[in-house]
Amino acid sequence: MHRTLKTEDIEQIADVLGTEAKFEADHWTILLDSPEHKRHIRVELYPDIQIGKETGSLVSVYTHNSHLQLHFVSGYVVSTLLGEVTFIAEREGWVSGLTVEREAACSLYSNVDNSVLSGDFTRLGPEVMLSGIALCLTDGIMDLLNEEDEPAC
Repeated sequence: MHRTLKTEDIEQIADVLGTEAKFEADHWTILLDSPEHKRHIRVELYPDIQIGKETGSLVSVYTHNSHLQLHFVSGYVVSTLLGEVTFIAEREGWVSGLTVEREAACSLYSNVDNSVLSGDFTRLGPEVMLSGIALCLTDGIMDLLNEEDEPAC
């Protein structure tokens, strides 16, 4: 059984991103615009959807030139200061993260070894260092996720 995003989680996520989430049939939609950066993204949050043989939470991000998805969301980390939310999914020592920013930007880090998150970033190449720094906030959350049955935030 996988964790699901609750209505309170969706509200907190939308609040950090400076907008509202609208419920549409089986998912929540968040629209983000940044006219100054000429960016627009659509975020769809599926709290409990069939993914293969199992059900879980799924996040989809649509931009003008890409479509990103994160399956089986384990939790999320919010940064009110930065105006961003990082959705995380962990499986067998690997973590993936999808960061959505208030300014209609997003980043995806996939299949990052958990050891990179708490290691010495100065010993990593710049290509690997970026994912470690971006996801290091999730390091402590993983332990909480394994203890609790609720998404971390």
